[in-house]
Amino acid sequence: MVATPQTIVISGYYGFQNSGDEAVLQSILNALQKQSAAAGVSIEPVVLSIDPEWTTANYGVKSVHRMKLKEVRKAISESSGLISGGGSLLQDVTGSKTIPYYLGIIKLAQWMGKPTFIYAQGIGPVSRKLFHPLIKSVFRKCAYISVRDEQSRQLLHTMGLGGKTIEVVPDPVMGLSLPEEQGGQATDVAARKFADAAAKSSSAYAEDSEAGNEVSLPVVGISVRYWEGDRAELKAIAGGLLKAAEKTPLHFKFLPFHHPSDNEASRYVMDQLKDVASKGSKISICEDTLHPLQMLREVEGCDVLIGMRLHSLIYAAGRRVPLIGISYDPKIDHFLDRINCQPVGATTTLDSEKVAAQVLELLENGSDWRLEREALIASLVSDAESPARHIAQYLHRKG
Repeated sequence: MVATPQTIVISGYYGFQNSGDEAVLQSILNALQKQSAAAGVSIEPVVLSIDPEWTTANYGVKSVHRMKLKEVRKAISESSGLISGGGSLLQDVTGSKTIPYYLGIIKLAQWMGKPTFIYAQGIGPVSRKLFHPLIKSVFRKCAYISVRDEQSRQLLHTMGLGGKTIEVVPDPVMGLSLPEEQGGQATDVAARKFADAAAKSSSAYAEDSEAGNEVSLPVVGISVRYWEGDRAELKAIAGGLLKAAEKTPLHFKFLPFHHPSDNEASRYVMDQLKDVASKGSKISICEDTLHPLQMLREVEGCDVLIGMRLHSLIYAAGRRVPLIGISYDPKIDHFLDRINCQPVGATTTLDSEKVAAQVLELLENGSDWRLEREALIASLVSDAESPARHIAQYLHRKG
């Protein structure tokens, strides 16, 4: 018999319609549902979101506005605990207000006597040393800490948390699966949203395809973002794609993970590829792919994927799609290292010849790439639900 539901507040970068972070949320919700059933405890999530209505409509869970303190305090006070994560929440690359916000939410829960759980976070970079003692103070009072790579654990150790148990786990998205693979674990809302999205055209833009053209081409998925001010990395990617298309016709499928900025970055590259259509290649962009399960399906349909966004690479690995990572942040290198890969280059020094060579190599030998990494990736997928398992068992004991 399942006990009375226990409410868990989930804090993260949610409701911004960033496909990677939305995938983290979907993965956490799936894992909590599965592991709570196994532990004999009922968990009702409440998500802190910048757009609570959108989050509720897409995931079928309660949600409150992350910036309305009165609502946040009420949700936490009525809960059985708080999850912070996953993703790169505790870093100061994107600004000085990010770390205080997420630490403040955790500290608020601790003040109220609620257990707090750090869920597969990527810690750092944290260049402002003044944040180190603050992170230490908050984390040492957490009931459970998990990080998504060894480098994050080592960074926490340097902050003075060496005596605290810190579990290194895969990114939650490694465990993300499609509704038909989840059996009874898929939420009704998630499955319905995915079905609605999948019924729509996945490619809203195709410059070069003619009516009735059904020629099947190798699909190269491309996830880009703006990073270098002079767009040198995007120009190098475009150059590499052009060189690859000179060897064989290809379908370049652009996958924007963060709207609208990634749409703009994608079109910046697409504008440099217009001539490939006359040589038999195809260009498309998945501009309306907002739900993480729909994006997962799009990635699964690729023969190789070039990714700047971390979660585009994680999607690809989880679906066993050979991938090419471009380094702009340590988190890219850390993930690639976990699956025995190296970046094709950094955004500052990217070489179009190398991009083209890797695309053609993986298209030719993709089965070898998958075979070499199957056991490693399967292990990461299996371990991705470890934080949810721990939290469910914790709540079962306390309940």
